[in-house]
Amino acid sequence: MGVSPSLLYLFLFLLFYAFVPLVSSLNEEGFALLSFKSSIREDPEGCLSNWNSSDPNPCSWNGITCREGVVISLSIPKKRLAGFLPSALGSLPSLRHMNLRNNRLFGRLPPGLFAAGGLQSLVLYGNFLSGPLPQEIGNLSYLQTLDLSRNAFDGSIPSSLVQCMRLKSLILSHNNFTSSLPDGFGSSFLALEKLDLSYNGFSGSIPGDIGNLSSLQGTVDLSHNLFSGAIPASLGNLPEKVYIDLTYNNLSGPIPQNGALENRGPTAFIGNPGLCGPPLKNPCPTGVSSSGPSVPTNYMPPVSQVNSNGNGSSGSGKGLSRTVVAAIVVSDVVGIGIIAMIFYLCYRRATSSKGKEESGTSKKGTKRRKECMCFRKEESEALSENIEQYDLVPLDRHVSFDLDELLKASAFVLGKSGMGIVYKVVLEDGVILAVRRLGEGGSQRFKEFQMEVEAIGKVRHPNIVTLRAYYWSADEKLLIYDYIPNGNLTAAIHGRAGTMAFTPLSWDVRLKIMKGIAKGLTFLHEFSPKKYVHGDLKPNNVLLGLNMEPYISDFGLGRLANIAGGSPLLQSDRIAAEKTPNQQSDVTSSPFLTRGSCYHAPEALKTLKPSQKWDVYSYGVILLEMISGRSPLVLLETLEMDLVRWVQFCIEEKKPLLDVLDPSLAREIDREDEIIALLKIALACVQANPEKRPSMRHVVDALDRFISSKPR
Repeated sequence: MGVSPSLLYLFLFLLFYAFVPLVSSLNEEGFALLSFKSSIREDPEGCLSNWNSSDPNPCSWNGITCREGVVISLSIPKKRLAGFLPSALGSLPSLRHMNLRNNRLFGRLPPGLFAAGGLQSLVLYGNFLSGPLPQEIGNLSYLQTLDLSRNAFDGSIPSSLVQCMRLKSLILSHNNFTSSLPDGFGSSFLALEKLDLSYNGFSGSIPGDIGNLSSLQGTVDLSHNLFSGAIPASLGNLPEKVYIDLTYNNLSGPIPQNGALENRGPTAFIGNPGLCGPPLKNPCPTGVSSSGPSVPTNYMPPVSQVNSNGNGSSGSGKGLSRTVVAAIVVSDVVGIGIIAMIFYLCYRRATSSKGKEESGTSKKGTKRRKECMCFRKEESEALSENIEQYDLVPLDRHVSFDLDELLKASAFVLGKSGMGIVYKVVLEDGVILAVRRLGEGGSQRFKEFQMEVEAIGKVRHPNIVTLRAYYWSADEKLLIYDYIPNGNLTAAIHGRAGTMAFTPLSWDVRLKIMKGIAKGLTFLHEFSPKKYVHGDLKPNNVLLGLNMEPYISDFGLGRLANIAGGSPLLQSDRIAAEKTPNQQSDVTSSPFLTRGSCYHAPEALKTLKPSQKWDVYSYGVILLEMISGRSPLVLLETLEMDLVRWVQFCIEEKKPLLDVLDPSLAREIDREDEIIALLKIALACVQANPEKRPSMRHVVDALDRFISSKPR
């Protein structure tokens, strides 16, 4: 039996008026949001349960923020909502922020969504959205944040996107976008601070105007795409602290060596077989070159490359000679190459283990090799001596960086010695560290290394450099310390080689340094976990903080270098390797007497077993150096002698105090009592018989007794 049309219309009319009292109080924005609720098929946490049509407005609903009674924000992240996005959301006239990240939304973005022209942030990270990005996105002229990462979007980036000129953050990683970037990409987003296009199928050339994005920060990630052609030199115009990740593309040709591309290790370029030139190992074909490496602003050439007039010129001081310039450039290239090789080896070891399972043949069954960013100390402690360590292991709960951040950081050579190279490493967030590379041997001694380095990591004192983390693999052993910004004591006493400006230390600052060193040594000798002996104390191993507070560095390093290098580091080896680029000498050293050997106790040349009295002697020499302002090697007419013998000679000859005193301290001769007291302490410390030397605790007591603690 059929129903007449008139009866059907009557039924619908009555049905409509039956529901009018239930919905008539809700405003238009509420209706638009209810359309979103009706599009959600699953709401396992019930976050939309209080979205009721009986409310006059939606301002009290979960995830809704209003201002002056109008909706400005829809934020419901990580609630496992399953459904699609309706066009009706675009009808919210004052909507500024939409955050629906980490849900289970699917389907395409409706063009009507972008009718909300006031939208400033659209965050849809971590859903199952697909299809192309609508051209209507260009309507969002106020958009500042667009995060569509970890979805299944495809197709090309619409050309209209460049109309969103206020964008500060553009994150499209882990999608299926293809084709080249739209024209004007680098010229339109001048406010852009974050750019991540990684893990897509973008192709074509990297836009040449991308270097105009001068506001970028952190990492510009273009990795894991299909970009081809040459790396545009304009990338070097980006801020120097920006890390540019170009890994795993189809790029080719020489790597430009300018600006932000300079001093980068190979980790930024791997996965591009067609690239050539530094920092990669494969050289460019003859006739093909980049713009050439430039010298970092903080690079200091070795002393041997700077003549007595301080400018490296052999002439009248008009500038650097061609030979010196060539030497500086070659040294820089070598330094950058070493850095690149180190971090590449670390990266290769780390990434080779990431996400892979190792099938064990022993009865213990299958083991999963740890990922390189596990950062779990308790796991590292369970490793056996024969298992390589692929993690950066923190020794301090405040460590917030990981291996990946360390590999991507800017690095500069600070110095070299017989126990490795030290780098200044600047992380993306501005944190500065000092990283020492120890060696490539000792692959079977991890447990021994681990026990030693973790004991050193427990040493905490205001006058001792803190070891924060370490890295171990068969190829690399790295120690990560706090970076101490004011250089070492050698430069503070004598000035830095190659620089003209030099402000001598005041007597009060010298007292502060002397006391700090003594307190640090006392702690090592008597209160550290293993009652350490430094064994190689010298001004190069005393670093100065922002307020000229001293920090003793490199204690325990000889033992670690022995383990990491696989062979003992002999005392003679240490003496032969003492000179570093920031040292300068008043005389030409003889083959039998070097700057480094002057700090070693006489008995140190007879035995390899260090004692605490070695450190006391070294401390005494440092005191004499700070009082006299002279280098540890002194030229007396034609006779060369060490500083200890020279001071003893002056005393025997009854020279006046001013002859011994640093000339820059002559105006502080009214502090004569303190100066003489310090001189007596120094002479007690450098007694030839170690049994006659005081302990460092007695030295601290003497300093407190004889020297006023109040600056004048």
